[in-house]
Amino acid sequence: MQGDGGDATPASARGAAAAASAAQNSARGQTVAHNGYNSTADSRPTSPTPPQPPAREQWDGKYEFLLSCIGYCVGLGNVWRFPYLCYRNGGGVFLIPYFIMLFFTGVPLFLMELSLGQYGAAGPITVWKCCPLLKGIGIGMLCVSTLVCLYYNVIIAWTFYYLGSSFQSPLPWSCDAIGNAALCGNTSTGNSSSARSLSPTEIFWNERVLGVVNSDGLHDPGPVRWPLALCLLAAWVIIFLCMLKGIRSSGKVVYVTATFPYFVLVVLIIRGATLEGSLGGVAFYLTPDWGRLANAQVWNDAASQIFYSLGIGVGGLLSMASYNKFDNNVIRDTLVITIGNCSTSFFAGFAIFSILGHMAWRKGVPVAEVADTGPGLAFVAYPEALALLPGSVFWSILFFLMLFMLGVDTLFGNMEGITTAVLDEFPQLRGNTLHKSMFLGALCFCFYLMGLLLVTDGGIYWFTLIDSFSTSFGLIIITLFMCIGISFFYGVNQFCQDIIDMICQCPPWCSKVLLYFKACWVFCTPFLLLFILTYIFIEMYNTPLHYGSYVYPRWGKALGVCMGATCCLQILIWAIVAICNETGTLKDRFQKAIRPLNSWRVNNLNSTGRVEERVEPERVEAPFTVTLTDTDFTGMRWESASYA
Repeated sequence: MQGDGGDATPASARGAAAAASAAQNSARGQTVAHNGYNSTADSRPTSPTPPQPPAREQWDGKYEFLLSCIGYCVGLGNVWRFPYLCYRNGGGVFLIPYFIMLFFTGVPLFLMELSLGQYGAAGPITVWKCCPLLKGIGIGMLCVSTLVCLYYNVIIAWTFYYLGSSFQSPLPWSCDAIGNAALCGNTSTGNSSSARSLSPTEIFWNERVLGVVNSDGLHDPGPVRWPLALCLLAAWVIIFLCMLKGIRSSGKVVYVTATFPYFVLVVLIIRGATLEGSLGGVAFYLTPDWGRLANAQVWNDAASQIFYSLGIGVGGLLSMASYNKFDNNVIRDTLVITIGNCSTSFFAGFAIFSILGHMAWRKGVPVAEVADTGPGLAFVAYPEALALLPGSVFWSILFFLMLFMLGVDTLFGNMEGITTAVLDEFPQLRGNTLHKSMFLGALCFCFYLMGLLLVTDGGIYWFTLIDSFSTSFGLIIITLFMCIGISFFYGVNQFCQDIIDMICQCPPWCSKVLLYFKACWVFCTPFLLLFILTYIFIEMYNTPLHYGSYVYPRWGKALGVCMGATCCLQILIWAIVAICNETGTLKDRFQKAIRPLNSWRVNNLNSTGRVEERVEPERVEAPFTVTLTDTDFTGMRWESASYA
């Protein structure tokens, strides 16, 4: 009797709660039906809970994320691109526009991409549930990543070829090699262009590695060079094995691949400082030319290097940040990674130009005649300088092993952007290890097949074309729309509040620094991006594209423009799709398309100490039509408490 009487009151309370819940569900059912989603209120209590997608992985430790980002950002561009740009654009003066572009475009966009990925816990495509109108930004990032992965692993294949050749003594591109004795004799007779074209390093690079002497241009790719094809296959197999278990495997690999290049750079700087003529190379690297500051080309080069080095707008940063814990201090990570990356670029110049200075001293020529850019620096000038050092085999192995580590780390980030985007769109793949492995294997194999074009006799012409246009104006347009979309559509104040929400105990300096970032996102960064974009279009129209003495035909340049346009046109295409999926007037459609979806704020499940945010709102799979309001969140908390 006492037990029966004791259960009566809770039963009535549960009945009242159930009635209230049913009424609330009925009201929700009417609202949802009004938005075009047919659902009856009485079906919710009896319907089974929909299967949740498999849980996303997370980094095992904070240092895995930091090292992965540093490895992704510190790449081949730090070694062969920044030092050349620095000496070409006024030496030490170049650091002024470089750091201005860093703090007003690089760091703000870097923080925006990391914050967006960490808060949304989603890849480059799915994360745009925060603003469905701009879903094309994520697809554009995917296109850029695809083009970058296509040619970037070819660099690793070249590195493999040189690394294998470095185990020969003497080095096959050195003057000590028997077959190069006549070539070195010709080089010593004068400094004419014909003599320089016969240097052993250039012969080795152009004939034995590339085979470019057998091709007439872009229209004549010629046969596949099978030694390079095997090196490319080995490179993709290594990438596949390192990424087989997602961030659980790649997160461990970066402990070696991200730290080893720093060890090699320190060793090369110490070795270079002991060489005769090294100070001449360093002076050439840093000698200021103040008049260069008035040249728009210098500012454009500074901005392009920031984008090239930090990997902004490609989707890799966003994807890696999506595996963070929700309460990770993303502001601190941004400052550490960006400043560390740019400092690495600066100090890498000392390692490069100290040894090039010694090479110039040995040959009795100015440093300008031995300095080069791009692949020419990494595979012609610097190997020739290493061949002049005592113990050249050891230094060559060390240098190309460093290039391999730098390339693999960067490719990890680009591949992570692609795989994360696909796995988020098709979550069933994430829960099946076999299917996920098959997808990654198929992806790597497809990249290998497409990359065979770049290891033909004329492959370097296609390599240069893709390299020139894949991260050109298309990437700038993508980042410009990302900045405008977050600042004005999603709302810069809401975005800053999201960052504060992620940093549970936000230090006072974080909130003050956010004022600076807010000003950049709204004013400074879009203005500078527009300036860079304008200059790129002017330069692209007036400057012919060439590799060596070969000038690209118009159809080749047009093909490159189409590559860049394909990436940025995704924004327009998917914006039209989003608007067409809405109802009402054009203005109503636009306003609905910029509202976050119901499931946008569901992803922050890893927040600690916040019961309210752990309550998962009702999932309504009706894209672009239903949005949550404060009433929805309040009602869900009340309903959860009543059932408890």
